[in-house]
Amino acid sequence: MFEPKYRHTNKILSDLTAIAEAKGIIERAKILPQQEIRLRRQAIIRMTHHSTEIEGNQLNMGQVEALYVNKKIDAPDRDIYEVKNYLAALRFIEKTVVENRAIDEKVILKIHKLVTNKTLSPQYCGHYRSGPIYVVRRRLGLPQEILYTGPEAKQVSRLMSEFIAWLEESEKKEINPVIAAAVAHMELAAIHPFNDGNGRTARALATLILYRRGYDFRRLFALEDYYNTDRQSYYKSINLGKTYGERRGEITSWLEYFTKGFRKEIDEVRNKITALSTRKVGDEIKSQIYLTPEQLKIIDFLDQIGRISAKDVEDVLSCPKRSAQLQLQKLKAIKIIKAVGKGKSTAYIVNQ
Repeated sequence: MFEPKYRHTNKILSDLTAIAEAKGIIERAKILPQQEIRLRRQAIIRMTHHSTEIEGNQLNMGQVEALYVNKKIDAPDRDIYEVKNYLAALRFIEKTVVENRAIDEKVILKIHKLVTNKTLSPQYCGHYRSGPIYVVRRRLGLPQEILYTGPEAKQVSRLMSEFIAWLEESEKKEINPVIAAAVAHMELAAIHPFNDGNGRTARALATLILYRRGYDFRRLFALEDYYNTDRQSYYKSINLGKTYGERRGEITSWLEYFTKGFRKEIDEVRNKITALSTRKVGDEIKSQIYLTPEQLKIIDFLDQIGRISAKDVEDVLSCPKRSAQLQLQKLKAIKIIKAVGKGKSTAYIVNQ
């Protein structure tokens, strides 16, 4: 059975304590919904940009943001597919959390299928590899160097089953979500169960674990940003050894790297949200308002476009006209939006 070996060093404990303290501050902070939507959208864009750039994607942050709002860009098809795929995987992760769905084999295979759509042959998307796999270093003018050899293909199904069993047990044992996410990231990378897309799947899975176990920090963080800032440190810390068998030693150094990076990212989130929560609107600070997923989509559209009509809401939510009008009236009643214009030309803007 899979049982990761690691120690809770002073570094790890210090970072976990700081993360827990920041979590409380972030969760209690009172900011306007449109501000939270903007930060959340920025986090999704950063996650997508950095996770795909690590794998060689050439799109910049602005191009990723354009694809997020379904704009067309001039870029290679594969780069576009990779970005759209990761965005789709993040949407699936949010849906999985909302539905309180357990993280099982089907969920992991679905994530992989989404991140590799149209970039891998259909028989490989969402399916374990059937042959050997290697992590190699390519050097100009020199033979490629094999850095890591994954376990034999016939072992993959068993290793994944053992890993998923550990993941389920870790939740029952209440292992810190940050530790669980770090272990999952490394183990999936080590098994390398797929022909391609292992890194993106591992990073997305770590995010899902954090979200599902209550460490979503209002979904404002992007740990991929930390990995991509110093890729050499990322590769060095996730050191897999030469083979899977060799790698199954202690992973404390990886956990120290992961918790340090997570603390750094969460500190930045705390600083952003604290700055926003201290800005006064009128004479008082507005209370934090919890909106439904449908209402969040409306606010997200408003934040991007500046105004929204009932017809826009019908399109955004794929709902009947009456439902669209009801959603707008609810947001108007709690003074998040206000109407401008009259009759058929009525539209809604953010109530500043």
